[in-house]
Amino acid sequence: MTASLSTEAMQSYERNGYCFPLRVMSADGMAARYERMQAFAAARPGEAKRAFGAKCHLLFPWLYDVVADDTILDAVESVLGPNILCWSSGFFNKAARDPAIVSWHQDSTYWGLDPMDIVTAWVAFTPSTVDSGCMRVIPGTHTIGQLRHEDTFAEHNLLSRGQEIVDDIDLSTAVDIELRPGEMSLHHVRIVHGSGPNRTDAPRFGLTIRYIPTHVRQHGGRTTATLVRGVDEHGHFDPEPRPAADYDPAALAFHADAIERVERILYETAAEDGRRMTAAEATPAPAG
Repeated sequence: MTASLSTEAMQSYERNGYCFPLRVMSADGMAARYERMQAFAAARPGEAKRAFGAKCHLLFPWLYDVVADDTILDAVESVLGPNILCWSSGFFNKAARDPAIVSWHQDSTYWGLDPMDIVTAWVAFTPSTVDSGCMRVIPGTHTIGQLRHEDTFAEHNLLSRGQEIVDDIDLSTAVDIELRPGEMSLHHVRIVHGSGPNRTDAPRFGLTIRYIPTHVRQHGGRTTATLVRGVDEHGHFDPEPRPAADYDPAALAFHADAIERVERILYETAAEDGRRMTAAEATPAPAG
């Protein structure tokens, strides 16, 4: 396979820290996947939140195939090169008429990855519009380094700690990342982003996928990652298997161990305020 981003898209990513929209699946194909997701949630409502949370591709073959999709990876290869790992995946959802927001933040604060060569693919399962609370980004902020955040624990903030940037940012330049089902955006791990409430009568569902090149390391211990393209000549992560079936017992056991490993590390890297985080707080937050 080869890198697929156009010169214009690559220039946008390098200059602004994002590019969109990129058509990666048909609307019909995405609708079929969304129906599978909804069917599982209806059958197992008590398990759906965790099942479609962190590293959900380890529990469902059809989601594993999404994170390993060639069209997505062709675009990611343009940014990261030919040897690519999927470090995490997870849905970021807003119910109909949901007042929840995402405060202005950067994703890179607590993950313990080095170097920060991380690209997030945000894949729309349903329409993501201004009215439904699409992700918003501040162009160029991926170049200014790690900014200071404070934890607000605000009631309607979807981030685990309600973390919000305290440094001055020019919000007047914000760009709305509107996507149709089957489209995706790519954004840099350092870009400042957030989102508003869903004011529509339909839910908003998007899958966030974190990709890293194989030379990236995890500080604090070994975690797991899925080799989705190329070869892993470094071996910094333990490999992740494709699940044999939805919610397969072996997949459930592997998933539980993988989540426990990454949470243990994030407990340590996030405890800057002298307290240990809860498991929910430690789990990498999705984007937008």
